[in-house]
Amino acid sequence: MNTISLAPAVTGQRFGRRTVTWRPLDLLRHTVAALREWRRRARGRTALARLDDRMLRDIGLTRADALREIDKPFWRR
Repeated sequence: MNTISLAPAVTGQRFGRRTVTWRPLDLLRHTVAALREWRRRARGRTALARLDDRMLRDIGLTRADALREIDKPFWRR
């Protein structure tokens, strides 16, 4: 995992083939986007947990599939 500094502009960090520059505002935007995504996943998994077996069949899932997804922590895809 790469370390991200809060310097005005951090250059030279390599991610794959591209160099990424992180500025404080970029870091804030990235953090807010990650938090939103985590909340969306948590809400989706909560909604999935409320579905009964008939509803799960309607969307093509088994109870085991749903439980596997529900048991994931919010930060995992």
